[in-house]
Formats: sequence, structure tokens, C-alpha cells
Amino acid sequence: MSSTYLALNAHIIFSTKGRTPNILNLSDSHAYMGGILKKLGAVPVQIGGIEDHVHLLIGFKATHSIANLVQETKKQSNNWIRESIPGFEWQIGYAAYTISPERMKGVIKYIANQREHHATMSFEEERLMLLKLAGIPYDPKYLD
Repeated sequence: MSSTYLALNAHIIFSTKGRTPNILNLSDSHAYMGGILKKLGAVPVQIGGIEDHVHLLIGFKATHSIANLVQETKKQSNNWIRESIPGFEWQIGYAAYTISPERMKGVIKYIANQREHHATMSFEEERLMLLKLAGIPYDPKYLD
């Protein structure tokens, strides 16, 4: 094969420090994070969440590191959000799940409907559900 073809997608979730609900301007914050990802060469497919956490569905290159994409997105958005919310911080850590092309539409819808979703399920319940669905082992003492 003379070319390289990739379909690399990830659903990334991270929360505010202490899950404090202080992301006040969601649409601007999500748009800003999308701009960061674009500058890093990733494709922001869908960004959503509520005041205490964010979901990113991104396309990325083989040369990208998920850890670096998350680190840069958190660092740059943290600095920007601090301009209007002094002391704002993202919590250390994140969750990342690979998404196959046939699951993209479902994940896009899931991220777009976060407000409705969290009317019936807490962030903690959501996190456990996603970890279990992905088959990721975890120690409950580290789920802060």
C-alpha cells in the first residue's frame, strides 16, 4: 500500500478541580478548547459538558500523543478561563476512550446531550459506567 490511512478518534473527559461547577461560559470555553485542538493539528469533532466537566471527541494523527493533547488543552484553556474565574483549575487526570468510526454518531449525540444526561446521572455514575463499558480496571480509592 503506497499511502497511510488512519481513523483515530478518542472520547476524552476531564473535570474541574474538586468538580466545582465553575465553567460559567460553556459555549465559549468549548469553542476555545476546539481552537486549541485545531492549532495542535487534531480535529475537534464534538465538545460538550456541563459546569464541572468537559467531553471532547477528537480525531488525531498517529504522531499525536493523547497525553500531550490533553495536557496542552488543559493548560491553555486553564489560563484562558482564569481570566474570568481567578483560581480556576482542571483536576489532575482524565479518561480517554478510543472510538471506532461506526460509534462516532452515538458519541457525538451523547456529548451533545450532556445537560439532559446529567439530569438523571451524576458525573461519578457516568465515569463508572464508561470505565466498565470500556473494560478498564480501576481502584475505587483513586476515583476522586
